[in-house]
Amino acid sequence: MRVIAGEARGVPLVAPPGRATRPTSDRLKEAIFSTLGDRGCRGRVLDLFAGSGALGIEALSRGAEWCDFVESSPQGCRAIEANLARTQLAGRARIYCLPVERFIALHAAGGAPYDLILLDPPYAYVGLESLLETLGATSLVGEQTTVLVEHASRRELPQALGALRLSRQRKHGDSAFSLYRLSTAP
Repeated sequence: MRVIAGEARGVPLVAPPGRATRPTSDRLKEAIFSTLGDRGCRGRVLDLFAGSGALGIEALSRGAEWCDFVESSPQGCRAIEANLARTQLAGRARIYCLPVERFIALHAAGGAPYDLILLDPPYAYVGLESLLETLGATSLVGEQTTVLVEHASRRELPQALGALRLSRQRKHGDSAFSLYRLSTAP
């Protein structure tokens, strides 16, 4: 696992110990950022279920201004911290070591929306659809926000989740990702 492009290109990343984290493959990461284009390289990013922080770090390396990482596992938070230090991107990031649901509840009504929100929950995560509906109703998501969800390719996500509408989906072997935008967004 490494950073694919940008200022930290080629820097190897560490994963949290154990099998609780499923790192995004370099191939899938390349497909994600190729699909995102400029949207993955600018503004403020929120990396939910961050694991090692690989997706958010990739966005920072490609030019995003800031990334907030949310991970509930203390081992994951330590891996993100180590990876930010390795890539020298720590000055443009903050780590929240708490459950994603709690982060959303605490930040639902405050602050500016993110430009890109990345979600890479465990593939067996129950309640993903409900979490996305809740997220779409918060101030974290604005008209210009892209919400990207990585999931198992056999899991079909709905076309609409509250205010969020599916704009694109791509499958890569056992993995897939879906892009959502607010239904009022152009």
